[in-house]
Amino acid sequence: MSHWSLVYLDYVPEEEGHREALCAVGNGYFVTRGAAAEAEADGVHYPGTYVAGLYDRLQSEVSGRTVENEDLVNVPNWLPLTFRVDGGPWFHIDEVAVLDYRLELDMRRGVYHRRVRCEDSEGRITQVNERRFVAMAHRHVAALELTVCPLNWSGRLTVRSSVDGTVVNDGVARYRDLEKRHLRTLATTAPSEDTILLEVETLQSKIRIAQAARTRIRPEGGSGDVPFDFVRETATADSRPSQDLTVDAAEGEPVVVEKVVSLFTSRDSAITDPGVEATKRVERCGTFEELLAAHVLAWDHLWKRFAIELGEGEGTRAALCLHIFHLLQTVSPNSLDVDAGIPARGWHGEAYRGHVFWDELFIFPFLNSRLPEITKSLLQYRFRRLPEAVWAACEAGYRGAMFPWQSASNGREETQTLHLNPKSGRWLADASHLQRHINLAVAYNVWQYWQATGDRNFLGSMGAELYLGICRFWASMTELDKVRGRYVIKGVMGPDEYHESYPGAETPGLDNNAYTNAMTAWVLAHGIEILDHVP
Repeated sequence: MSHWSLVYLDYVPEEEGHREALCAVGNGYFVTRGAAAEAEADGVHYPGTYVAGLYDRLQSEVSGRTVENEDLVNVPNWLPLTFRVDGGPWFHIDEVAVLDYRLELDMRRGVYHRRVRCEDSEGRITQVNERRFVAMAHRHVAALELTVCPLNWSGRLTVRSSVDGTVVNDGVARYRDLEKRHLRTLATTAPSEDTILLEVETLQSKIRIAQAARTRIRPEGGSGDVPFDFVRETATADSRPSQDLTVDAAEGEPVVVEKVVSLFTSRDSAITDPGVEATKRVERCGTFEELLAAHVLAWDHLWKRFAIELGEGEGTRAALCLHIFHLLQTVSPNSLDVDAGIPARGWHGEAYRGHVFWDELFIFPFLNSRLPEITKSLLQYRFRRLPEAVWAACEAGYRGAMFPWQSASNGREETQTLHLNPKSGRWLADASHLQRHINLAVAYNVWQYWQATGDRNFLGSMGAELYLGICRFWASMTELDKVRGRYVIKGVMGPDEYHESYPGAETPGLDNNAYTNAMTAWVLAHGIEILDHVP
């Protein structure tokens, strides 16, 4: 098998969650998990779409306490596309006999491809092919194509295309007792004959999100320009607008449905209104194949910059391609000017609530040598939150800037100070916020970008201010140990987050963590050098 493909040749419900994450498709602006187009969240499948940097904050009552969390929002599901025959049940892979199955993630082209040959309860055998992508060439666009071929039957085929605004954040088991409904519906309309529009808003952050879906049907090989006899019915009465397209299907003759979706939010630049822009964009989009061609070309350009060739065998090359592929779905040229950092799990799901930790430390060196413009854009995420970091340092009794261990929308510390042990039911102190080495990572990233690019404008306009603010913090956090004749750093957690205090200690934190001390010395030494390069 080519190292450019991740392939599964059997359908295993117990593995769907894992496969949906690995087979997610995205473009740096938004990512959609690899759930089946007909699936809903049901314990086996979990459709999820996440927009870079789109958070919402909710309060929950847990065991007598009010807990506030900010989450990466699961925005409306644009995937729903299914069918039924002669008014029977809607197709779902878990409700038919699967005769043949193939799921392929084509990493070279950025395309998800699923093929299912199945038999329903009436003995009808159908070949179902699905292709989808989130367009790398068009930041706000995604497309899905469903091909249904009757193998031993003819009948009335109805295809249902919808956008689901009833989704909640329910992808992580340990968060399920918390408030999880982040969206309220603003409007469901049909701007044109073949298009439906859903507009929602997050409850606390008041971010408006619009998705317009254009659905067309044609025989295989047809361009859509030749008249094709079908009936279209549109429903916009609730938070799940839909269209039913009904056609007479003949044995052995495939029917092709293409669904093109555009997604805008009120955070986007150069727009008048998310709903207006989503509708306009989807009306101006070409066919599935035209969008696919531009998408594949964009991925080709990226691979020419980012591919790494190793002679270690197909397995190693495939794993390397998979890692790079998912990194480029999290950050890409589409991430430029988007106010977002790099979350611990990318934009692929709800683990860690989509919060930004220190993971850019490992990613920026890779970006710096290939497309440093992305690194610069991501560093701006930290710079915009510098005032919050300065305030946090002041509140803690330090100078300079103290960035949070967990960051999301506005740069405040999102780490909980108390944690409910799910087994004992006891509230326990959580000292994770003492991982001050996040500051060292931010400074290190500024320095590495400067070394890779020589971008003096960046250093003078924001880089030095970031770096030296962090230097001031560490200078104020160190203490002179007169007995040792050296400076010490007390009361922190190192990267080993399983050791947060000494046995029997009344207060959390460790003294002179090796990583923290060594990196502090390194940061302070280079801070002096930075002063030589700025006005």
